[in-house]
Amino acid sequence: MSKTRPDVDPQDDLKVTPPKTYAAGVPAVAHAMEYSLAQAGPKRTLLTLLSLNQAEGIDCPGCAWPDPKHRHKNEYCENGAKHVNDEATTRRVTREFFAEHSVAELDTKSDMWLNHQGRLTEPMVKRPGATHYEPIGWDDAFGIIADELNGLASPDEAMFYTSGRLNNEAAFLLQLFARSYGTNNLPDCSNMCHESSGSGLGETLGIGKGSVSLDDIHESDLVFVVGQNPGTNHPRMLSALEQTKRNGGRVIAVNPLPEAGLIRFKNPQKPSGVVGRGTPIADVFLKIRPGGDLAFFQMLNRLLLEAEDAAPGTVLDHDYIAANTIGFEEFAAHTRTVTWEHVLEATGLTREEIEGVLQEVLAARSVIVCWAMGLTQHRHGVPTIRELVSFLLLRGNLGRRGAGVCPVRGHSNVQGDRTMGIWERVPDSFLDALGREFSFEPPRRHGFDSVAGVRAMRDGRARVFVGVAGNFVRAMSDSDVTEAALRSCSLTVQISTKLNRSHTVCGETALILPTLGRSDRDVQATGEQFVTVEDSMSEVHQSRGRLDPASPDLLSEVAIIGRLARRTLGEGGTIPWEDFEADYALVRDRIARVVPGFDDFNARVAVPGGFRLPNPVNEGRFPTPSGKAVFTCNALDHLDTPPGHLVLQSLRSHDQWNTIPYAMNDRYRGIHDARRIVMVNPDDLAELGLADRDLVDIVSIWTDGSERRAEGFRVVAYPAARGSAASYYPETNVLVPLDSVAEVSNTPTSKGVIVRLERVAAAG
Repeated sequence: MSKTRPDVDPQDDLKVTPPKTYAAGVPAVAHAMEYSLAQAGPKRTLLTLLSLNQAEGIDCPGCAWPDPKHRHKNEYCENGAKHVNDEATTRRVTREFFAEHSVAELDTKSDMWLNHQGRLTEPMVKRPGATHYEPIGWDDAFGIIADELNGLASPDEAMFYTSGRLNNEAAFLLQLFARSYGTNNLPDCSNMCHESSGSGLGETLGIGKGSVSLDDIHESDLVFVVGQNPGTNHPRMLSALEQTKRNGGRVIAVNPLPEAGLIRFKNPQKPSGVVGRGTPIADVFLKIRPGGDLAFFQMLNRLLLEAEDAAPGTVLDHDYIAANTIGFEEFAAHTRTVTWEHVLEATGLTREEIEGVLQEVLAARSVIVCWAMGLTQHRHGVPTIRELVSFLLLRGNLGRRGAGVCPVRGHSNVQGDRTMGIWERVPDSFLDALGREFSFEPPRRHGFDSVAGVRAMRDGRARVFVGVAGNFVRAMSDSDVTEAALRSCSLTVQISTKLNRSHTVCGETALILPTLGRSDRDVQATGEQFVTVEDSMSEVHQSRGRLDPASPDLLSEVAIIGRLARRTLGEGGTIPWEDFEADYALVRDRIARVVPGFDDFNARVAVPGGFRLPNPVNEGRFPTPSGKAVFTCNALDHLDTPPGHLVLQSLRSHDQWNTIPYAMNDRYRGIHDARRIVMVNPDDLAELGLADRDLVDIVSIWTDGSERRAEGFRVVAYPAARGSAASYYPETNVLVPLDSVAEVSNTPTSKGVIVRLERVAAAG
């Protein structure tokens, strides 16, 4: 039987081919269509793809890359097509499925197998002591949750988690319900990915969002792509970088692995991408050691200061620095102490490579730095973000055309959820506006983020977990501790479209509440509804489903949250939950009165393409305590790797979205039919006495003397940076202790894990 069939749990059967030297092209189209047709069939595939990322169509749930002003009729990438049709699948998980499979049996299945079973169709409950889920009516399900919430000793014993799949309207109502109930326990997926970006940007610029637009990317003289793999995680970015190159701009890629999309892009929407060689993307590719980015930017900053010394008045933008910043003198003095010895050790780069980048920077009139989790998921992730902001401030590369900061989000609305108030530490100004609008006093004490939430469940301080979208148990670090924490809860609730591991790792009582997907038509009492999302560049626009729902028993996330709130808080009160469910425009009216930048929300989002939220940085304003951007002094920090050890980073395969593999392949890296692999430079393998395809355990070591072990991985010789290794998550999340987090942001350090590889004797 084929291992790709959904009723067969896949097993590793590793095959390796040379890594690709380009992304997209005809193979990407073929793979997208093959997967889409197998999941959704011809008619549904046609409906989804023709409306995907169109002005009044479905916003792709796959990532948060913005839509261009002039959209192609096929405005999607390979992974976006696969993702939307994975949701639009014709496969269904029914009550008969749950009667056939116990929770314990489902817990032995792979993430891929669980996902391939299809869409959830009706509410299910696992009662205390039961071995199986069984059907339950919606009213009874809400009653169980309300009784449990109202029976807690404190509202802070409950947690309300979200992923970036949630839309703005539902996110706003979820935080409103949680705060009306009495808690700020609103952890989200940002805690595990871009929290370091928000922290670093907030400290230095006063706002935790990027400052650039898509036009800025197109028109920039120089774009840094750092700790990021656009070809897999947000492939439409490659179209933007292609435009940068066509306009004469240059691209510098900084990454431990050579990524196909950053080498060459074959745009399948253009003849040159079908029959030609495509467009080379990276003019410079720096194969940096994981975690070396802080040292890299510190040396660039030192070199800029020295270039100004050699040619006063020609390198730094002194007028900009004097008018818009504080802390320059202290920063300059600190930066001059950075040494080549430390930087070369931390980065693994050569002096000539770094000095070559300096020349690129000096020749550029405008510079953008883009980044993703390769920067944020390190112990020193926040200092790294602060340092790259200082790099941009030195030459005035903020608040003007073609320049700025660009954190690239991997979820379609992760930025929008935070804007809507999904944050355990939301500022008092937001709470003040929320309280005024709905006539109540929101709680002020900060809540649990994701890491603190696991600690609280582990320690018995949190007893109810409500997850709205996402797959918390597989997204979090320290898998064994996280699973035990969830199982210790009295109640776990998952509001989901498809089956995942978080349904099998559950509390004493567990509920699965099936919801509409992004591709489903959403019809309420006042007619068909649309929802809104915010992308990585602060553009807010509509998303409108086109398909008949997977089951007549599904409710929208807005309806689920509203009905749960009414059952928990009681009827009446100042919040019209039932009206919000009937007409989402009423939710947007309230958002307009609470959230800055959303004035006249309904009218502005009705314009095709929506609108862009204001960013004070682009207006020359910095909402920091001083009112100015901040130069910072950051201690040079990098991982000190003992002999015989490597620095491991976790990453996604190409056929994977977030925690869920769609197939057992990583086509661009040449890995096929396997996931338990670890990629290591051949020279490192030789030094370690290992050979390609050896079977090893990966053992992580920590400063407190503890170790974590992930068993049974095949070594793959790969052109990675020396001293580094790479492997897939969520399989390697077990290696990261709960308490190994980034300074300030509390983000798990999944990109900076010191490991040794222990050879395992093959069975037989």
